[in-house]
Amino acid sequence: MGRIFISAGHGGIEEEGRDPGTIAGGTTEAQEMILLRDQIMPELRSRGFEVLSVPDDLSMRQTHQWINDRALTDDVALEIHSSGFFNPDIRGAITFYIANNTDRQNQAELMLLALVRRLPSLPSRGAKPDTETGTGRISFCRNIIIPSLLLEVGFLTNPDDRFLIQNRRREMALGIADGLASWSRTVSGTESNDSEVTYDTINISVNGQIYEEEGILVNSNAYIPNDLADRLGVDLTVAPDIRRIQYRGVVYVKAIELRDYNISVGWDNPSRTVIVRSILQICPGLIDRIMGHGNTSEVQLMMFLKNNNDNALSEFPQLPRLYREEGQIEGVNYDIAFCQACVETSFLRFGGELTPSLNNFGGLGAVSGTEPASFPSARIGVRAHIQQLKAYASLEPLVQEVVSPRFRFVTRGVAPLVGQLSGRWSTDLQYGDRIKAVIRSLYESANLL
Repeated sequence: MGRIFISAGHGGIEEEGRDPGTIAGGTTEAQEMILLRDQIMPELRSRGFEVLSVPDDLSMRQTHQWINDRALTDDVALEIHSSGFFNPDIRGAITFYIANNTDRQNQAELMLLALVRRLPSLPSRGAKPDTETGTGRISFCRNIIIPSLLLEVGFLTNPDDRFLIQNRRREMALGIADGLASWSRTVSGTESNDSEVTYDTINISVNGQIYEEEGILVNSNAYIPNDLADRLGVDLTVAPDIRRIQYRGVVYVKAIELRDYNISVGWDNPSRTVIVRSILQICPGLIDRIMGHGNTSEVQLMMFLKNNNDNALSEFPQLPRLYREEGQIEGVNYDIAFCQACVETSFLRFGGELTPSLNNFGGLGAVSGTEPASFPSARIGVRAHIQQLKAYASLEPLVQEVVSPRFRFVTRGVAPLVGQLSGRWSTDLQYGDRIKAVIRSLYESANLL
């Protein structure tokens, strides 16, 4: 039977300058997750499992390396988090798994089911691929060489979830232990016991054609020959975090990682084929350039918004059309502006200081800087958002009269690329990555990428 690694997300001591994670209700994510982990471990050991706790003073990269240095066949790894959200009404547990991996999805669902069985008052928000996160990837799910999942046990910013985390910790620990025990047995029962590790081979489809070499399945993840990445124009030598393995004289890389290089990656289960597509209708060099034209239709924007929030169009049904019209007037890529609005408003769920009545879809501040700006209509709110983006990305004058309250305070042209909005538009240094992840998701849903 394999071993179980547990990492308490945002572990460490806050006084030493480490990130404590979410802070709410007089407690921190680091404190609560360490307490939870310390109840999970003895429970698993009492059931005969060998459990390893990741030291709390390690960085994210050091955590991955610590696990990888010790990992053996049949081991599994879980990281536990407690989410924070600006809308305190959002609650529930989520399990994230690496995208395009059916086995890992089933294991994520198993973990979540075990938790809510022990704690029925905790809502389940489902098992989700890591591509649905803000940055479009979770390093713990991708950089660990053994099967790994990230479990968010609830929202610390929600009073009901916080109560469960602090006062029903025993039941929560038992549920997680149940899930880990079942998951570990599942993985141990399906792995080969031969002294020589062997991997199943899979087909590779590149732009609709079967590739002459085969890939392999490693812990249910599709790996392709590194040479194919070179042929697709992706230089992985500058990406130290990409998972590589050498098998029978060939270096393989995890296929899903190519998605970060504007390569579409899918999986066809009946034919056991990893599907790689690099023929883009969108020039890769322009995908994150703020000034330019959009590539989607109004219907594609509407469907994307509805797929991410069923109620998104009930109050603002014309929003996709407004972004297309206002973006085209000022020469701003309306796809980028629209995706930024999705990030700022959580796909029009709003929350915190941003409310629908403000018509503020870009999270623009007022001149006073003490509260968000307010606009008289959805169109004017969209126009202000477009103008503020143009202020950052271009030296060209506005076509229409200025309505963005902070337009004049921006150093013009300082951020022509989405990534350069990080630390400027938002204090979040991954802000640009979060927007780009939504852009990729939009283009994939529209079959443009």
